[in-house]
Amino acid sequence: MDNYVVSARKYRPLVFQDVVGQHHITDTLEKAIANNHLAQALLFCGPRGVGKTTCARIVARKINEASGGDPSHDYSLNIFELDAASNNSVDDIRNLIDQVRFAPQVGQYKVYIIDEVHMLSPSAFNAFLKTLEEPPAHAIFILATTEKHKIIPTILSRCQIYDFKRIGVNDIADHLKYVAGKENIKADENALHIIAQKADGALRDSLSIFDKIASFSDNEITYQNVLENLNILDYDYYFKVVDLALQNDPTGLFVLYNEILVQGFDGHLFVNGLASHIRDLMMCTDEKTVSLLEVSDDLKSKYLAQAKACSLHQIFRWLKILNECDQKYKISANQRFLVEIALSEMTNQYQEAVAISAQKKKPESKPSPVAESNVSSPILATSQPVSAPIPVPSPKKEEEIQPKKEPATQEPEPVKPRTTDAAATPSVLKSTRKKGRFSIANLSNENKTTEVSDKDEEEYINYGSEAFDEALILKTWVAYTETLKDNKPLYAVLSHTPKLIDSENLQIELDSTSQEAILNDYKSELLKHLRSTLKNSSIYLLQVVKESERVELIYTPEEKFKYMAKKNPALLELKKRLDMNY
Repeated sequence: MDNYVVSARKYRPLVFQDVVGQHHITDTLEKAIANNHLAQALLFCGPRGVGKTTCARIVARKINEASGGDPSHDYSLNIFELDAASNNSVDDIRNLIDQVRFAPQVGQYKVYIIDEVHMLSPSAFNAFLKTLEEPPAHAIFILATTEKHKIIPTILSRCQIYDFKRIGVNDIADHLKYVAGKENIKADENALHIIAQKADGALRDSLSIFDKIASFSDNEITYQNVLENLNILDYDYYFKVVDLALQNDPTGLFVLYNEILVQGFDGHLFVNGLASHIRDLMMCTDEKTVSLLEVSDDLKSKYLAQAKACSLHQIFRWLKILNECDQKYKISANQRFLVEIALSEMTNQYQEAVAISAQKKKPESKPSPVAESNVSSPILATSQPVSAPIPVPSPKKEEEIQPKKEPATQEPEPVKPRTTDAAATPSVLKSTRKKGRFSIANLSNENKTTEVSDKDEEEYINYGSEAFDEALILKTWVAYTETLKDNKPLYAVLSHTPKLIDSENLQIELDSTSQEAILNDYKSELLKHLRSTLKNSSIYLLQVVKESERVELIYTPEEKFKYMAKKNPALLELKKRLDMNY
């Protein structure tokens, strides 16, 4: 029986034209040899299996042929290969330097190929410096490494550096197709693309996988054989996941995920694979990025068809969900449940359920008489944390607004609000709203405006422009607040009575920023209700947070000393006598 030679050795390129995926380097080297511009020291950098040593051997043969040597002659005696991983000491470099002094017996050049050069010790590198910079005229050094950053700068500065790149999936697949034709092996195009993707840019790895699967499948490489041998999840599963998500079928997603786990696939690999699949769908949404898909033509047509059924907004949301799942997977105590939650979040049913839980349906019963008649109800007087977003109609002129006077009661002096500057005047409020999407909810004493979240202003709906007064809008406010008793934080926030400060703006005074945050989360729903009920699209709500007494916290030893010294001034005298730092 003949000795078997693996494809990586059998089909190793002998000329530059056969090197796969490194044309930017092979063209440069070929022209440098032809024009006699080759440097005395070359450094080939790049990942494994991309052709560094192969190119070094081709260079070693070509330079002797280009210098007038016989092309049929064997120049192997002029090529010296040194494995720096096992010959990394100063003595090994000294032996190399001793050999460099002798001229070649055949040809014009001796070529020294040092593989894995980053493994040399610092002392060996230093011993090699002088010879590498000024070698004899007949000596050329070619250094190869996968870890360029480990080579000292003094070596790098003496070399002409060539950076090899990872080989593209399509280039590897084409080369595997060529090898399969030479070996009379039937190979499915999709199967070769899977092998190329699994090789991760290394041609040698792809040829090793190719040989293994060819033996496994008896010289007939099919898509199913590759999936079975490499333990890769079929593309069809990812297409099914997206289809079920588009159909809003979380139950189907759970069943499909269980089927994947039963087959022995890891949940984390499934999440990453699904994210890659959705990324490819995103590439298919624009003609400019379709070329970034590294799949066969059959699969590309499937991606294009499914991408048409997905919106770009959905794809971005799915990618965000899967990215968060990927980050939390390793630290999760229940990893299967984490993936199932992520799958359910991909459906619109999950979004609808979240919206329903945030706001229950409003009861049809009429508001209580107390809420209608008594504007200053105790419910409005309470101040507990809550928050929500709101729309605003245009009220009547100030002379038309004359709310009923309440009996005089002794009220505590109001707390000074945060927004006491001229920025809180109605004219400024109105102009601020018209210029852009801003709110004065968080106006500081420096009179700054903060940008409102996207929830505050959704797509514009024209509810009309009917006039209203302060009594009417407060009545609507109280009635709406009564429907939110189940949401206690929000109910407490809306219990603060708003004031009509001009024809379009309401202002509500809150006790804390936490209440403001709750109101901001619900503001759009509140404004929508007010605008639709009062039939006025100009209503707007402004929040003002009261200034609370700042509590000075003590952290450093110096702050602690000053605090104690205020209570006991004798400590200052003690500090002075003992000459303390503080």
